[in-house]
Amino acid sequence: MIAAVPNIIGWLAISFARDFSFLYMGRVLEGFGVGIISYTVPVYIAEIAPQNLRGGLGSVNQLSVTIGILLSYLLGLFVNWRVLAVLGTLPCLILIPGLFFIPESPRWLAKMGMNDDFEASLQVLRGFDTDITIEVNEIKRSVASTSRRTAIRFADLKLRRYWLPLMIGIGLLVLQQLSGTNGVIFYSTTIFESAGISSSNAATVGVGIIQVIATALSTWMVDKTGRRILLSVSSSGMAISLLLVSVSFFLKGFVDHDSSFYGILGILSVVGVVCMIISFSLGMGPIPWLIMSEILPPKIKGLAGSVATLLNWFTSWVITMTAPLLLNWSSGGTFAFYTVTSLLAVAFVAIWVPETKGKTLEEIQMSFR
Repeated sequence: MIAAVPNIIGWLAISFARDFSFLYMGRVLEGFGVGIISYTVPVYIAEIAPQNLRGGLGSVNQLSVTIGILLSYLLGLFVNWRVLAVLGTLPCLILIPGLFFIPESPRWLAKMGMNDDFEASLQVLRGFDTDITIEVNEIKRSVASTSRRTAIRFADLKLRRYWLPLMIGIGLLVLQQLSGTNGVIFYSTTIFESAGISSSNAATVGVGIIQVIATALSTWMVDKTGRRILLSVSSSGMAISLLLVSVSFFLKGFVDHDSSFYGILGILSVVGVVCMIISFSLGMGPIPWLIMSEILPPKIKGLAGSVATLLNWFTSWVITMTAPLLLNWSSGGTFAFYTVTSLLAVAFVAIWVPETKGKTLEEIQMSFR
C-alpha cells in the first residue's frame, strides 16, 4: 500500500509535466514504488504459497510484468505518452482497496509473535478443511530458532547460512540484468531498425507477445522441472542467441548493403533477439526473484532482500543507460559483451544455485546451516 501512493503521484507528475523537473520527479517516485513492489511481491507469494505450487505462483509475478510490458507496447501505438502515464495509475488505484481483502503473511505474523493471527491466516490460505498442524509446527520451529536475537549484525554475515544465500540472491539478480535483456527490450525498436526491419513497432509488439507466452510456459514448468534446469537452459539459450546476434552484426560490417546476404544477416539478428527473449523468459526472468524469496533466512530477509533488489535495479539502470551508447559504438561488440555475461550465468547456476523444488522454506533455509 505504501508503494502504491508514490506510484500514483509519480504517474500523475509525468502525465501533467510542464518541464523536465516534473518528469525527473515522477521517475524518482516511480522508482521508489516499483523498487518496493519488486521485492515484497515475490517474498509475500513465497511465504503464503504451498510448497508444491510456490514456483508457479512465484513466477506469476514475472508473468504479470511481461503482460504489463505488452500492454504498454500496444497502448503506446494508439495513445500519447501523457495518456499512457494516466493509465499507469489504474493498477495502483485497484491495488489499494484490493489489499484489504488479502490475508497477512502467516510467517510474518509468526515472526511478530501473533500466534493466533498466524494460525488463522494460514488456515484461510490452505482452506478450512485442511490440517495445517505439521506446517504450523515447522514454522514455529523455524521462528524459534531465529528469534533468540532479533537484530542482525554484520559479524553474522560471516556465517555460511547467511552469506551464501545472500551471495546467490545477489549474483542471480545482478547477472539477470547484466545479460542486457532490459537494454534489448527498451531499445528493441532501434535494434530492429538497425537490422533492416522497417515495421519495427509491429516487431516490438511481436516480441512482447512471445515474451508473455514464454513466461507463461515457465510458470507452468517450474514446479515440474525444477529451478536449476530452467535457469541452466535459459542462460545457455541466451548465450547462444546473443552470440548469433553478435556475429550477425559483425558480419554486416563487411557485406554490401544491397546484397541478399545482408538481408539474411538482418533476419538472423532478429531471430537471435527473439530467441534471447524466449530464453530469458523461460528462466532468468522469473526464477532469480523466486529463488531470492525462497533462500533468504527470515532474520536477514529484510536487509538482504533490499540490498539484492537495490543492486538489481542499479544494474538495470546501468544497462539501460549504456545500451544506446554501446549500440552506437558497436552493435556486435555490445551483444558479444552480453554473451559473456550469459556464459557467466551458466557457470554461476551450475556451481552455486541449489534446487528448491518440492522443499518448504524452512527446509531450504536449514540446508544452508
